[in-house]
Amino acid sequence: MKKSQTELKRLAAEKAVEFVPENEYIGIGTGSTVNLFIEALGKSSKQIKGAVATSRESAALMAQYGIPEIHPNEVSSLAVYVDGADEINPLLQMIKGGGGAHLGEKIVARLAQQFICIADETKYVKRLGKFPVAMEVIPMARSMVSRELVKLGGQPELRIGFKSLNGNEIVDVTGLDLSQPIAMEDKLNAILGMVENGIFARDPADLLILAKQDGVELITAHV
Repeated sequence: MKKSQTELKRLAAEKAVEFVPENEYIGIGTGSTVNLFIEALGKSSKQIKGAVATSRESAALMAQYGIPEIHPNEVSSLAVYVDGADEINPLLQMIKGGGGAHLGEKIVARLAQQFICIADETKYVKRLGKFPVAMEVIPMARSMVSRELVKLGGQPELRIGFKSLNGNEIVDVTGLDLSQPIAMEDKLNAILGMVENGIFARDPADLLILAKQDGVELITAHV
């Protein structure tokens, strides 16, 4: 019987618990697959010192399962960071930010010694770009930033009724050429008023735990 997307997400999430070292600080991302990871970690016998959460939603769920939360300023590094992706390619470069938490996710990823992405097979793509790229922007610069995005070939759309954890606005952009993800990531972040974009090319995952119909596959970056 074909597994549902939720079942696949759960398989990846449960597998990720095996990579969590005991008595260490870890990072925990945001999203539906990560929620399943938090549940699996909370129900496991793993004992960790604490976890940095990248969103209020993840922090609230961690509290339900008794996982202690720490602030990123309290640690100099994290043993591992577990998060999902909206899209991920064979180089383990990603588009993230569907939950609007990509700035915090990049910060936590940079703190981690190992970045593990957990995803179901629908998120694994040859080339990034079908999923919109989230842009966290300073509110007073939103229109200016949007005009610059149009010049780059993008079609920006304000995420109505949403504010980031830092109180900024999120603009979702389609139509960008992501054939060179690192170059586009840098180009976007050079726009005045841009705080951070959702392309994770300079900070790709170290390991992808990919749940497929025929089982879970562990993938490291390859060209």
